[in-house]
Amino acid sequence: VQLQASGGGLVQAGGFLRLSCAASKRTFSRYHWAWFRQTPGREREFVAAIRQMGAGGSTYYANSVKGRYTISRDKDKNTLYLQMNSLKSEDTAVYYCAAVLIWNVQYGTPTAWYYWGQGTLVTVSS
Repeated sequence: VQLQASGGGLVQAGGFLRLSCAASKRTFSRYHWAWFRQTPGREREFVAAIRQMGAGGSTYYANSVKGRYTISRDKDKNTLYLQMNSLKSEDTAVYYCAAVLIWNVQYGTPTAWYYWGQGTLVTVSS
């Protein structure tokens, strides 16, 4: 699976952005999906995940983004989304999308995910 993340940019604090992650394979619906983010000198941090529809399509969020971010997908477009509202300066990071066929209960760790996009930079100015 090849993943192409896009939608990053510069936004003022309090603003919003929507990230997209286009997937190459038509078996999009078989995968579980996630977003991570990373800032220089820090480990890649879990942001959100969504399970495949066959497993219930449950969503999971980091506490730091809960209530502000929404993860979703469009299986007809083979695309994953991350709607980010009420952005804060601390949300500034490179955001990565990820996918895996088999769900791991340690979904919050990068090693639980197999396929990765190239990252898209989000900069929130205060």
